[in-house]
Amino acid sequence: MDCKITSTRSGSSRRSAGFLLSETMFGIGVVALLIFAVIAFSVFASRSFAALFNYVDLDDQNRIAIDQITRDVRQSNRVKEATATRLVLEDSDGTDIEYDYDSVNRMLTRTRNGVIRTNLVECDRLNFDVAQRNTVYDSFEVYPVATTADTIKVVNVAWLCSRSLFGNKENTESVQTARIVIRKQGT
Repeated sequence: MDCKITSTRSGSSRRSAGFLLSETMFGIGVVALLIFAVIAFSVFASRSFAALFNYVDLDDQNRIAIDQITRDVRQSNRVKEATATRLVLEDSDGTDIEYDYDSVNRMLTRTRNGVIRTNLVECDRLNFDVAQRNTVYDSFEVYPVATTADTIKVVNVAWLCSRSLFGNKENTESVQTARIVIRKQGT
């Protein structure tokens, strides 16, 4: 009887023992590239989402502020005082509504009956401009400048707001403008 010893080792035992250094380096390189791509995408996506939120929030603040100013001007009896940064309206009940722009603190405040409310923040510039209602040269775009408070019928307001995002001033909101006509004041 013959006994044979069989071995499970073959001649290629050296190749099946593990990875070569070049294979390991190639695998690490591929994994590093994938990790870098995922990190780059994550940074890009987070900046994009932050910028989008920033823009939407600025737009929302601007919409609320312009709605409040428009409502107050349209329902007022008259403009009592107007400068480039201050507007004082006489409300329908005779009380004063004051809008003051503070360029140092970058905010617009509204005061009525002694109650001060911030209407707009992070405002880089704001300008009130007043005019008469009747147009010049039969054009509906050119309004003559009002010389006295009694001749003011149109209030033009324009502003620009911006914020810093990751240390850079980004997502500057477009200039918001409105031409508002006082409804209750006579012609």
